[in-house]
Amino acid sequence: MQKRKITIAPSIMCADLCNLEKSVREIEREGLDTLHIDIIDGSFSPSMPLGVDTVKQLRKITDMDFDVHIMSNDNEFFINEMLNIGVQQISFHLETSIHIDRLIQLIRKNDTKVGLALNPATSLTVLDYVLPQCDTVLLMLINPGFATDKNEKQVSYAVKKVEELYELIKEKGLNTSIEIDGRVSLETIASLVRAGADTLVAGSTSLFIPTQSLAENKKVMEKCILEGLYEEVK
Repeated sequence: MQKRKITIAPSIMCADLCNLEKSVREIEREGLDTLHIDIIDGSFSPSMPLGVDTVKQLRKITDMDFDVHIMSNDNEFFINEMLNIGVQQISFHLETSIHIDRLIQLIRKNDTKVGLALNPATSLTVLDYVLPQCDTVLLMLINPGFATDKNEKQVSYAVKKVEELYELIKEKGLNTSIEIDGRVSLETIASLVRAGADTLVAGSTSLFIPTQSLAENKKVMEKCILEGLYEEVK
């Protein structure tokens, strides 16, 4: 059985926000090619770490793929802004979208990958009609925007939800990617990969651990990923 390709997507929100270019260069040196960018409106979620203009400046300094996660009550505005900047994938929340198909087509007609993001407690049944149109489903494993709250734990049903989504994708004969975001820690990576996740948003509990270098943390992450893949094919 061929092993799945697992993508590590560093979350720029967890990097050094006072030295973003330095952080991006460090990420590039480690051979990572995808940057996860959270766009938050301060209403859907209480934090607002990066503005649109900051993303514009980041686009000028790197050729990394931009994997944008919009957490907003006005998805269309931010989708258009990200399309104008030139990003590779846009995920928006189904919970705040009235015209989901319209937004999917808006993204797709601009040759950009489409992702649908779901809050932890949102049922997978909402994907019944739109899953075939999605390149990615982004599963939040903590409540969006609360990553800085150290008391916010990954939901207890995280692995179960990933497993069920993986089975749903296979049942429909699709190649949709499963992206996971929220307390993706060294302790949870193997079980989440084994369950079917193939894109890991790496933050303060996996890649940007301050007591070790980015290179050291990446090496440990890759070991955890291999463990999950090995257990999957046993």
